[in-house]
Amino acid sequence: MPLRDLLLGLVIVAIWALNIIVIKLGVAELPPLLLTTLRFILVAALLVPFHPVARHQLPFLVMISATFGTLHFALLFIGLGQAEAGTGALLVQMGTPFATLLAVIFLGERLSAKRLAGLVLSFGGVVVLAGGPSLPSPLPMALLLLSAFGWAVSQLLIKKGPNIAPLALAGWTALFAVPQVALGSWWFEHDHMSAMAAAGWFGWGAVFYTAVMSSIVAYGLWYGLLRRHPVSRLAPLSLLVPAGAVVLGIVLLGEALNAHILIGGAMVLAGVALIVIRFRALFGR
Repeated sequence: MPLRDLLLGLVIVAIWALNIIVIKLGVAELPPLLLTTLRFILVAALLVPFHPVARHQLPFLVMISATFGTLHFALLFIGLGQAEAGTGALLVQMGTPFATLLAVIFLGERLSAKRLAGLVLSFGGVVVLAGGPSLPSPLPMALLLLSAFGWAVSQLLIKKGPNIAPLALAGWTALFAVPQVALGSWWFEHDHMSAMAAAGWFGWGAVFYTAVMSSIVAYGLWYGLLRRHPVSRLAPLSLLVPAGAVVLGIVLLGEALNAHILIGGAMVLAGVALIVIRFRALFGR
């Protein structure tokens, strides 16, 4: 990989790792579902007018908005409000093992010994994380694992669904997710106007950063790299995101690094690496 593309990949990793920290700070000033709603509104406003889709693609986009927009993002924001940023970033990586299991069950994909070992390592890592002090109750873990499951379901749907440009998919998914998440915010959260009026740099900065930097800029750059390089070359970079989030959580939020995070996190990342990385292709064999 040319040095320019490697540096670009590291910039993307930094944006996504910082995104976890930004969400954590944002939900301290804005209710999580309200923050998610505002994020979707901004993404839709910036992308939908410039990325039209065909009418027959709309039902598929509505379905994706429920699994990816609502189930994944809404639960991610809620979960990060109650868990440490680094632990949350590691748990969300379970989307890859979930997607692997769903592909085996519903798509008939073969489960090789390497991928099976990856699944065992990943789920073992979650057990280790669950035994640590980072999650004071089962609720944050359940929410974050459900968020990861929503991501996994969405990836299978996208794989089998119509071919839609990535930014069009992001924009229209956000548009259709707005009423779903807004309804949840109206039902479960209160004093929306007061919260928005009281929100400062962290709250409104989180709306901007999660919408523009993470969803539009980083994904746009990432898909550009995918057009130039095979997935096997880029997968190791994506595994740096949770590691970066753990480091940033310690540096910026004062989160503690304990044996459960080190061991459980290493198991989760090693398991995901076994699942997604084609080592022969990575080393040019």
